[in-house]
Amino acid sequence: MSKLDELIAELCPDGVEYASIGSLIKRIRERGKDDISVQQVYVVSNSLGIVRAEDYRDNTIHSEDTSNYTIIRKNMFAYNPSRLNIGSIAMLKEEEPGLVSPMYVVFSIDETQIVKEYFEYVLKSPYVMNKINSYKEEGARFRFNFDRWDWIRIPLPPLPVQQEIVRILDNFTELTAELTAELTARRKQYEYYRDLLLTFDEDVPKVRLDKVTTITRGVRVVKSQLTETGTYPVFQNSMTPLGYYEKSNFNKNTVFIIGAGAAGETGYSKIDFWAADDCYCLTCSDRLQSRFLYYAILCQKSYLLSRVRRASVPRLARSVIERVEIPVPPLKEQERIVSILDRFDALCNDLTSGIPAEIEARQKQYEYYRDKLLSFKEVSA
Repeated sequence: MSKLDELIAELCPDGVEYASIGSLIKRIRERGKDDISVQQVYVVSNSLGIVRAEDYRDNTIHSEDTSNYTIIRKNMFAYNPSRLNIGSIAMLKEEEPGLVSPMYVVFSIDETQIVKEYFEYVLKSPYVMNKINSYKEEGARFRFNFDRWDWIRIPLPPLPVQQEIVRILDNFTELTAELTAELTARRKQYEYYRDLLLTFDEDVPKVRLDKVTTITRGVRVVKSQLTETGTYPVFQNSMTPLGYYEKSNFNKNTVFIIGAGAAGETGYSKIDFWAADDCYCLTCSDRLQSRFLYYAILCQKSYLLSRVRRASVPRLARSVIERVEIPVPPLKEQERIVSILDRFDALCNDLTSGIPAEIEARQKQYEYYRDKLLSFKEVSA
């Protein structure tokens, strides 16, 4: 029997109390003008939590006059009532108090009844997020007013049980964070070796793409012709398939460059596919291996992006692609380089065997245990 099982058997064998979130929280209305010593401005992010405004964006987006901003202190929560449906709620973990935009709601919790970390996990659970969505204010725009927290009831096991649940879930999140950090380091390492391996002396010529490839624009398809699943993915204006089509117009192992939308991005399909009219596909001459071409163009990403015409729909001209120059070493050397970079690529990007696959597996494991650990039978009245 695990420690958690022992605690449940000892402290709440017949179920746990449920309480409305509203009964556990208190709204904070302290303003910047009430304490002028508080100067730091924070932003609530749905992915990063509460972060300093200057770390979130390069440009200052908050008002110079913060006297009407709401003060938030350590262990308080803030959320945007109009963006709560996408998870824009978090707890301030910094020691330094700060200010958040008047559009945010700030509240504290009753820590005599609920562990703050447990409360945070419950808030982000599918159960509570679904309740939030179902109780939103009716109308064209999403909005969740503070008084609606009274409508959501959550399990409130004894504090030792809450603390043990937090310990278990923290282990999962810490492992995922470690894997994510390793992935970031590996990707930097991969980019370093890619650039190093594709840098040659003058004895290896650089050649324009239109001299060693045949550049072909894709053919437009109507979205109504596509299905959500199928054999042949359709690439149009991003690296994510637009859908699936009954036919293909390019063979597997073909490099393509997006010409509109995600203009300048380079893809490589390991299966036959359909290229739509915003894709330029590159067929290699006998001097060039397709996978080597893919890595060589990735090294030119900054150049391609710098040539994108910024408009309502970003566009990259075919003439820019034609003028890109890449090194063309002997085929045997191309194969050697590809064998090295493919190993890095699999480690960094493969969703079946690399670090991303491990992160995805750990995330699913975390979600399974989170939902299981936050599900309790309600004690009979």
